[in-house]
Amino acid sequence: MHDWNAMDIEAFRAEVRSFFQQNYPEHLRYPKRRLRWDEIREWTLKLAARGWLAPSWPQRHGGMGLAPDKLIAFIEEQERHGVARAPDMGITMVGPLLIQNGTDAQREHYLPRILSCRDIWCQGYSEPDSGSDLASLRTEAVPDGDDFIVNGQKIWTTLAQDATHIFLLVRTDKDAKKQEGISFLLADMKTPGIRVRPIRNIAGAEDFCEVFLDNVRVPRANIVGGLNKGWTIAKALLGFERIFLGSPKQSQYALSRVHAAARKLGLLDDPVFTANFTQLSLDVADLGTLYARFVEQVKRGEALGPDVSMLKVFATETYSRLANLLVEIAGTSGGMAGDIETDGGTIDVLTTFYNARPATIYGGSNEIQRNILASAVLQLPG
Repeated sequence: MHDWNAMDIEAFRAEVRSFFQQNYPEHLRYPKRRLRWDEIREWTLKLAARGWLAPSWPQRHGGMGLAPDKLIAFIEEQERHGVARAPDMGITMVGPLLIQNGTDAQREHYLPRILSCRDIWCQGYSEPDSGSDLASLRTEAVPDGDDFIVNGQKIWTTLAQDATHIFLLVRTDKDAKKQEGISFLLADMKTPGIRVRPIRNIAGAEDFCEVFLDNVRVPRANIVGGLNKGWTIAKALLGFERIFLGSPKQSQYALSRVHAAARKLGLLDDPVFTANFTQLSLDVADLGTLYARFVEQVKRGEALGPDVSMLKVFATETYSRLANLLVEIAGTSGGMAGDIETDGGTIDVLTTFYNARPATIYGGSNEIQRNILASAVLQLPG
């Protein structure tokens, strides 16, 4: 086994960067939409063959075993090169969860299948009228012998149409307090009673889906972390997700697109544009500083607290303001999809705008993040 953590951080970055530059398909860099499994499959299998598919997993379970600083560097190099995100719920969520909280049988069955890409996972958290407020979910799992019978509906399930498996938050005790009656359950998407319906977004893509569960029989052995212990698991997963949703790379890329568009439109000397662009440039710089603070916590092995919510709010709202500015400077062409021809060259306005719309919602809406900050950080009365 290669001891990646023994390498100098810059030497590690250089090796990762070199591999991406030499092997990642050029036509897939900085994609305008979330790629489907058949589009990203070949690259993902190449990562798996190299042993780089699960950088955060311990080596004894087939991962790279990266320490926090190396893991952050790996992710930053992916972002720097514009590497598209594969369907990675198995790698980033299910795998680490099973390593920490799963049974030996669950680890032996699922981990090798995740690493070989035989199993592709999706996340069954949000529900109609129960999105960011996960504790109010209504999908129910009722014991029936050695199984649960699951009924309910999930929504905004990313790329469920490509998934072989789904992990679900389900209510297993209707009489307990909202957070205390939830369990974490694994299910095969081929199970009778599971139906997937893609949702077409305003850009014409089908990134999200509805998942309907009608009398779905799931083995009780598929519960993870114990009965009614799902809320604790869900919170741990979401906390770590928010630091990566708060990465400044998305806003930095959008800032460069705004600057390039302004140059082509002849606006770099316009005082109004300059004032707006300068303010947003400072915001992106501040975002980078805030992100670095939380990254240092991760590097030290410290648990992320509820204050990480402000990173998600700041990152996604900065990105949204940049997207709005890009539309604004395009003038009468700002509502046109696709490439727009200008005197200075071609620009694409609406891709960034479309991508920014859901950013303040997924991973827990920014309204919910502000509630978390108010109650758990500022200790304001409810």
